[in-house]
Amino acid sequence: MRKPLIAGNWKMHKTLDDARELVTGIVDGVGKLGASDGVEVLICTPFTLLFPIAKALANTPVMFGAQNAHEEAQGAFTGEVSVPMLKDTGCTHVIIGHSERRHVFGEKNDRLAKKVRAVVDAGLTVIYCVGETLDEREAGKTREVIESQMGEVIDSDVLADRLVVAYEPVWAIGTGKTASPEQAQEVHGWVRASLASTYDKTTADGVRILYGGSVKPGNAAELLSLPDVDGALVGGACLVASDFIAIISAAAASVPA
Repeated sequence: MRKPLIAGNWKMHKTLDDARELVTGIVDGVGKLGASDGVEVLICTPFTLLFPIAKALANTPVMFGAQNAHEEAQGAFTGEVSVPMLKDTGCTHVIIGHSERRHVFGEKNDRLAKKVRAVVDAGLTVIYCVGETLDEREAGKTREVIESQMGEVIDSDVLADRLVVAYEPVWAIGTGKTASPEQAQEVHGWVRASLASTYDKTTADGVRILYGGSVKPGNAAELLSLPDVDGALVGGACLVASDFIAIISAAAASVPA
């Protein structure tokens, strides 16, 4: 049984005071739910907030992570942050390959492969993102894109127990559009098949695959009920404590008693 993971990607939002208020609301809400045994909760904050958030989350069940990392451990890379630096904060997860990194900052599969390995080799868990644009979906290329993003980045030297995959249809991120349950399950099935080809079926069945793309309290339960959807990578809704808690609650309700 794969334990659901609800991860919040704060993107470039929240100053310190705002972040502390949001974290307090999330921690209080998770405590009232009593869902920490059945659902893992993660927030991925801007780099500037990692150390103070570590302090705010101490002795709570809520984990924290980063939204990106450089592939090199050190060097003359002005403005970048390395995986050892992130590990120094106590964070447990790093998002790699988010569509905004691909399409705004031009990161390609060959570089993302290096980043994934840097995260995993450091003992952290990578949340590796895949997803197609609207043009790619309308051209019938969704499976081709997903299999390329998986096959060119994830191979058997990536420790599967340090891997989470997030499917984020680019056309659904921040647009209010959401993949239908049928669309989401179909692509999650392709991702799991790719994992089975890279590792084996038993290993693939143990890897969590998250859905991301306008996940909200109103659609979370339906998405999280799908057989290959093991949680959510939440964008805008994670910036409001009550909305994020509602999604966590939906995940808890999806766990068999």
